[in-house]
Amino acid sequence: MLGDVETRSVSPVFVGRADELAVLTDALDRAAAHEPQALLIGGEAGVGKTRLTEEFIAEATRQGAVVAVGGCVEIGAEGLPFAPFSTALRSLHRRLPEQLAAAAGGQESELARILPELGETSRGPHDEESTARLFELTARLLERLAADRTVVLVLEDLHWADASTRHLLAYLFRTLARGRLAVVATYRADDVHRRHPLRPLLAELDRLRTVRRLELARFTRAEVRRQLAGILASEPDERFVDDVFARSDGNAFFVEELAACGGGGSCPPGLTESLRDLLLVRVEVLPETAQRVVRLVAEGGSTVEYPLLAAVAGLSEDELLEALRAAVTANVLLATPEGDGYRFRHSLVREAVGDDLLPGERSRVNRRYAEALEADDTLVRAEERVIRLASYWYAAHDPAKALPAALEASVAARRRYAYAEQLRLLERAVDLWEDTPREVRDGLRPADYTDVYPPCGCDPATAPLQWLDLMAEATVAARYGGERERALKLTKTALRTLEDDHDPLRAAWFWTERSRLMSSLGRGDGWAELGTAQELVRGLPPSQVHAEVLTHAASWGMLHDPGPDNLATAERAVEVARLVGAEDVELNARLTLGSLMSDAGDIDGGLAVMEEVKDRAVALGLAAILGRAHINLSSQLENNGRSEDAVALADEGIALVRRYRLLDSEAWVCGNKADSLYSLGRWEECAYHARRALEVAQTGKPRGAGALQLSHLALARGALGEAAAQLTAARGHFGTHDSQPQHRIPLDRMAIGIAAAEGRIQEVRATLAESIAQGIPPGNHRYAWPMLLAAATGEADARGLPAADAGRAAALDAIRAQARALATPVPLWAAHAAYVRAELLRAEGRDALSDWAEVEAAVRPLSRPFLLARVRHRLAEALLAAGGDRDVAAALLRDALDTAGRLGCRRLREELELLARRARLPLTGAEDPQVVRADADPDEDPAEALGLTSRERDVLRLVAAGRTNRQIAEELFISPKTASVHVSNILAKLGVAGRGEAAALAHRLRLFTPEAV
Repeated sequence: MLGDVETRSVSPVFVGRADELAVLTDALDRAAAHEPQALLIGGEAGVGKTRLTEEFIAEATRQGAVVAVGGCVEIGAEGLPFAPFSTALRSLHRRLPEQLAAAAGGQESELARILPELGETSRGPHDEESTARLFELTARLLERLAADRTVVLVLEDLHWADASTRHLLAYLFRTLARGRLAVVATYRADDVHRRHPLRPLLAELDRLRTVRRLELARFTRAEVRRQLAGILASEPDERFVDDVFARSDGNAFFVEELAACGGGGSCPPGLTESLRDLLLVRVEVLPETAQRVVRLVAEGGSTVEYPLLAAVAGLSEDELLEALRAAVTANVLLATPEGDGYRFRHSLVREAVGDDLLPGERSRVNRRYAEALEADDTLVRAEERVIRLASYWYAAHDPAKALPAALEASVAARRRYAYAEQLRLLERAVDLWEDTPREVRDGLRPADYTDVYPPCGCDPATAPLQWLDLMAEATVAARYGGERERALKLTKTALRTLEDDHDPLRAAWFWTERSRLMSSLGRGDGWAELGTAQELVRGLPPSQVHAEVLTHAASWGMLHDPGPDNLATAERAVEVARLVGAEDVELNARLTLGSLMSDAGDIDGGLAVMEEVKDRAVALGLAAILGRAHINLSSQLENNGRSEDAVALADEGIALVRRYRLLDSEAWVCGNKADSLYSLGRWEECAYHARRALEVAQTGKPRGAGALQLSHLALARGALGEAAAQLTAARGHFGTHDSQPQHRIPLDRMAIGIAAAEGRIQEVRATLAESIAQGIPPGNHRYAWPMLLAAATGEADARGLPAADAGRAAALDAIRAQARALATPVPLWAAHAAYVRAELLRAEGRDALSDWAEVEAAVRPLSRPFLLARVRHRLAEALLAAGGDRDVAAALLRDALDTAGRLGCRRLREELELLARRARLPLTGAEDPQVVRADADPDEDPAEALGLTSRERDVLRLVAAGRTNRQIAEELFISPKTASVHVSNILAKLGVAGRGEAAALAHRLRLFTPEAV
């Protein structure tokens, strides 16, 4: 290596960019104030991005910030996974070793995928959440490092970034919320054409309000003049300024080159107008040996390590150093900041030199690089070796070497969760397959390069690698990397090939993958594809593929079409998996089996099976299975009325899935915990966990569960607008392509509850009829009983409304018929059945004190405070109507009112206080002036207690009767405009959003007798 070589900076004066530098400095100040900053700097090649960044780094350093710089590496089309982040984190590791070790504490094996210096990487798990887990850990690492110091992360040349780097950068820009951190990224705008992979990322980041984007324009003539004066150390001739400005068009780098070749007067007349030739002027005046070394560096990558260059150049050390000294002195090459290699002063010069190579010359140079790396694997960093070797052999046009190298690089990319890069390398391997000699292909083994397709009937250590093995690996890499459309196309290509090959197991495997993809892409529910897979394995000897198909089929059936057939399929899946020794498949199958057993009535047996699976998955560290076990088991505990146990299990599950960074699993467990907390009356905790599910979920369905629980809370509290908004959000998250009863029925239940609260009884009936028509399969009683209760309560509350009379009998008959078909395997659902029966009787005006006493006795031991408060409201009402013990009624109302107040249930509180006031029971009322207080004058008009004037009372009576503003105006002899004003005032005083809700409230509070309406 050379020591410090004296070179003259061709642009010692920083020209222009004052506004841009001010923006960057402002971002630095904001970051120092614990407001994380994200900035993008774009501009054409040579416009001055690097110089602006250098000035900013100098200012940040002067202010005491810790600056780490990483550049994207141009090395073939696939890129080096996480290259700029690895370089930047390596710099932080050198400068802050103890602090970085503390920030990474406990997650070293995962973070080593980006920073290998942290140690060996863990085995996995590999799934669709793997990359998200790594990104989350990286974000938290940076936040911890920047907790008590300002950290500036500069990522250069995003236009060369690999897909994993782009995805990680987008994740950081979206999620960084704490710490004294500034992330600055640069890119070459003129390279980002319409199909460039960076373009979608830029569009996404433009939509984030937290990201600031700077676009550097070319210099004006005045700025070019100042730049030339700085370079020449004297005032330039004005004609020379005109000439340089015209030929450079204000590009700062071209100004430097023209100044260098033109001296102090004018550019030499013989210089071609081609910019490429301009860039080569510095190279062409170098000694021949130096020119040859420069050409080698141009083909070696963005940076070439000195030991590697020495191995490739074939020169003595003195000759090589002399050649490098000439290139550095001429400002063609620069030593890297770390002092271990060389790079071009500007990428434009490197591109010009590379373009000047002859095709045969380029292949020969790349071969020499590849041979040097094969001979000595210490010439480059270990994590870079395989990817660079793959790139060199591919550019050398040697398929026999390029195919194994691409496969080895794909394995390395997979270990780093860089699935996008793995996919590109596998696609390269697929392209190279036919051109590779047969004897080379026959020497490749599946065990060395692939592992997603399970061995069936062959030994992966001895059987030759097949083209379909590569297609299977590429399919899963695409799915894990979020490129589901590409994965779907790969399955189609593979299955088309399998039409001519009799290989039912491979075909079944691809059909199963296609089933997953069709569902996740919203093209269907995946059953047709899964049915094809089942037909293909039927009658075949046991195999892992067979077990996986059966497991997937049983799970699909449990979620979409519950019934006894699924139980048999799950049992068969367990049996086959056990026969072939596929324990992870067996555990998944047993988990499904346990759920199905519980749904079928063997509750204790099913829960025991699921507990065993959970414990085994935890012991083996099978992250995906332990995540699913906590999701399904907590759901089953809640299903069987064991809410306290469900919360305890969910707490255990959340801790575990957070350790493994299973974000979707965490969202599901949080959603399940929120369900149980709602049941237990711990509503603030419920809201927190529902929002947490929305925050961490990576896919739609767990987000839908969180939004649905928030809708449920809002409805119970009387916030109908919020309930409707959250219901709409939940429907959007769940989507329409993959309807499952466990999602569909709760959505219908919420729609029914909101419509009933707003007095839209016909909509209640239509929603219920449609839900029943779609079917309520066995095992879904947990979701169906609350829906029937909401519908029955809506019918009872609507009794006396003229709009509810037509169709009431048929609606009640439909509820009764469906209730008779539902299971009541535990006391919770038996209590719901009694509650539904009582509400149906109330809807017919036939409910009695004994009916509500039975319901109260059934609900009392269930630890369901909100449910109990509602029941005690009805029991007190029935007790008073029957002339029963008023003290008992008062005690019931006081208990229910306490629960309603604690939970914030406005609607229930209003009903309780109105009942107490009418019965003249001495209860303390709420402070809400809009609520009728129980201690008010018993002879006071309820409408006046709500703050309504006599005219507004008359208008509300007509609104409750379903009149329009024009009809109200005609009846009361006022103008339609005045009627509209009265209606607006009424809605404001009642705190409701619409006429239907106002009518429902008036009816529920018995403000008017049926005759008056």
